[in-house]
Amino acid sequence: MDFIIFIIAMGVLIWGADVLINQSERIALEFKIPEFIIGATLIALGTSLPEMAASIAASYDGRPEIALANVIGSNILNITLVLATVFLIATKINPNRDFFAKDSTWALMPVLIFILMIIDGEISRFDAMLLLLLMGAYLMFLLQDAKSMLEDEIELENNEPFSWSKIAPMLLLGLVLVIVGAHFTIESASSIAKSFGISEWVIGIIMISLGTSLPELTVSVTAALKGKVDMAIGNIIGSNMANTTVVLGAAALVHPLSINPSSYIFDMATMLVATLILVFITANKLYSKPAGISLIIILGLFLNNTLQQI
Repeated sequence: MDFIIFIIAMGVLIWGADVLINQSERIALEFKIPEFIIGATLIALGTSLPEMAASIAASYDGRPEIALANVIGSNILNITLVLATVFLIATKINPNRDFFAKDSTWALMPVLIFILMIIDGEISRFDAMLLLLLMGAYLMFLLQDAKSMLEDEIELENNEPFSWSKIAPMLLLGLVLVIVGAHFTIESASSIAKSFGISEWVIGIIMISLGTSLPELTVSVTAALKGKVDMAIGNIIGSNMANTTVVLGAAALVHPLSINPSSYIFDMATMLVATLILVFITANKLYSKPAGISLIIILGLFLNNTLQQI
């Protein structure tokens, strides 16, 4: 029964996030915000809503391992699964943006700060405020950078007129679905872990992080197939930034997150290595299928190590 509840709850969570993403994109496109900015801000924050809702719910319920594992697992999967899939399916990858010069620092910085923060075994409310401040700095950078970017000519796929009276109720519906889905996802996942004797960390880093990464996968793959590679890569970088700053920050504000770093060295090292490979790929413009295969190898090592813990 717990499995059924988990699947339904994840479906509701992802559906709610999809509603929010679509409406946020309509707002962005109406005001002619550049393609990369849409991917790195509104869509990235939107696709991180499942992680945020799940981590906040886990923190509130006194399950810090699920909250932390969800973020670490999602960051790893966004790079090794989502980005790899984009590289493998896209027919032509020639982004207009120089991701190494402008965005690689923002991909790596939060990961390094996160590792520094957990050395003392806790992400405190003070740490949470610093993480949220870092996200504020990233948004400020993007807004300043947007001024120097030409507005992309993006048109909505449908011809429905823009109307706040239609969009606002849908935003509210999406938010409710995300909150309800997150609550039942955490409850059912915790029950599954207890019934099988599996640690909540493993449940969080595999089942929940995989489920909450589906929006990123869907959005990035769709964008890549449409030739909007900048939006796809921007979504991944922005989502990881949001996961490590907003998601963790919000969860730690609800309740400080305790962790024993020595118990999860491999997972944290995998997140760091995957991020460094992302920086290497952008530095050398290795947007290709071989790069995608390399990322899949990292994913295989990560999954093999995690499954051995079951």
